[in-house]
Amino acid sequence: MLNNQVVLVSGGSNGIGADCVRQFAQQGARVVIGFNRGRDRADALIRELPGQGHAVMHVPLEDSAAHAAIAQSVEQSFGRLDILVNSAGYTQRIAHSDLDTLTPELFNQLLTANAGGTYSLTRALMPLLKQSGAGLVVNVSSVAAFAGSGSNIAYCAAKAAMDTMTIALARAFGPAVRFVCVSPASVDTGFVQGRSREEIEKKAAKSPLGRLVVPHDVALAVLACATHLKTATGTRIVIDGGASL
Repeated sequence: MLNNQVVLVSGGSNGIGADCVRQFAQQGARVVIGFNRGRDRADALIRELPGQGHAVMHVPLEDSAAHAAIAQSVEQSFGRLDILVNSAGYTQRIAHSDLDTLTPELFNQLLTANAGGTYSLTRALMPLLKQSGAGLVVNVSSVAAFAGSGSNIAYCAAKAAMDTMTIALARAFGPAVRFVCVSPASVDTGFVQGRSREEIEKKAAKSPLGRLVVPHDVALAVLACATHLKTATGTRIVIDGGASL
């Protein structure tokens, strides 16, 4: 159980993030649901959570000033932060051969949001995580980081940056704070516009386990980083049914 621990989940209003919120709340934690544009979803989610002391907070990816204010708000409201789940991110589907569409400006935008935003939020919250004494950061990455087969080249690069950042931070801040990546393949969400359920089902059927990865699968792995994998840091946990083998 995670009684009295405080968890912030960025991108916590839907998809993988929302399932992470539910799992941590069920384990007794107080959860901050970080949202960007999904305020209505976040408000609906907090009403269904067990326990008390949860909160909803605007957590954009591309505003470092906002991240400093978020850290201050968390400290004022809770006095502590034990776990940060970096689940926020976005992408768009661009064929890897379509360099005309993936302009340098769009590449940098996707890289900054998915990798730079994660770094900025983590940096702002590090003082609180270090004070916890057993802080944990779980970065929701992707097999795109090492397979190079994601929704676009910039997204692959961003997730690779996230994985390497996880290793570097784990080395720099242990033992006070652990850092772990959880890396799914295609998950049954609407994260990638234009990708149908039929498409990901066909892909999953060809994997060694032959089953679709759902947000609950990923959330359980994230939760395990806090509850069971106490000596895991600077490492990657792949949740893809063996699709990347």
